[in-house]
Amino acid sequence: MISNDRELEVTQTRIRQFEQQVAQIRKTAADNESYRLSAAGFLAEIDRMNLEIREYLWSDPAKHPLAAA
Repeated sequence: MISNDRELEVTQTRIRQFEQQVAQIRKTAADNESYRLSAAGFLAEIDRMNLEIREYLWSDPAKHPLAAA
């Protein structure tokens, strides 16, 4: 669970990295089945992290202090 803005930034960076990985798999996969098998785990993790981000952004800002940089 994301508990501060620094963790939010880290999660957003991870999502971008996973999206780039999926894009690379899409370019190199031999066929649709191998693409789906290879990308499924990354896409599920992207969905999970996006849900965490949404829950954090929807939560009361006063309950989440800014993290020290």
